[in-house]
Amino acid sequence: MTLKEYEEIIEKRMKAGRFKHSKNVAKEAVRLAKKYGADPVKAELAGILHDATKETPDAEQLELIERAGIVLTPLERCTRKLWHAISGAAFVQVELGITDPEIINAIRYHTTGRAGMSLLEKVIFIADFTSAERDYEGVDRMRKAADKSLEEAMLEGMSFTISDLAQRRLAIAPDTFMGYNDVAIVSSVKDKKKK
Repeated sequence: MTLKEYEEIIEKRMKAGRFKHSKNVAKEAVRLAKKYGADPVKAELAGILHDATKETPDAEQLELIERAGIVLTPLERCTRKLWHAISGAAFVQVELGITDPEIINAIRYHTTGRAGMSLLEKVIFIADFTSAERDYEGVDRMRKAADKSLEEAMLEGMSFTISDLAQRRLAIAPDTFMGYNDVAIVSSVKDKKKK
C-alpha cells in the first residue's frame, strides 16, 4: 500500500482533529528522522498510523490485541489509556499486514517508551510530544530538547509523563520507568566521556 492509501484508511477511523494530529506527527517524525538518521519513510508511516485505534471502542481494541496474540499485563489491562498504543500495533499487523518490527514497535511504545528503544521508536515518541498542534505547558521546552538531542527529548518527555501521572495519582507503566532509566544512564555515560 502507498502512504496515501494508509492515510485514507486512518482518516476514516478518526475525527478530523485526531487525523490532523496524525498528519502533524508524521511531518515532525520525518523532520526528526532526517535530523537524527532514522528512515524518514518508516517515520512518516509510523507517524500516520500511531493513533490508528485511539477512537476505537474498547471491546474492538481488546479483540485486536487478542487476535495479535498480545497478552496484557495486569497494569495494562486496567489502564485504558495505554490500550490504543497496544491495539494500534495489533491493528497494523492484523488488519494492514505490516510486518516491519520497527514500525510496529514505534506504534506500540509511542505512549510509554521503553528501555532499548530503536531510533525510529524514539523519533515517534518525540514527534507525538512535539507535533505542530501541541500546546501544553512545557511544549516549547520539549521542542528545544528535541532539537538538541534525542536523549535530551526522551528524558524531558518521560520526566513529564512520570511527573504528570504521579501528580494525578495514576499508575505508571514499568516500561516508562525502564525507558527513563535507560536513557538517563546512556546520557550520563555520554556526559562522562565528554569531560
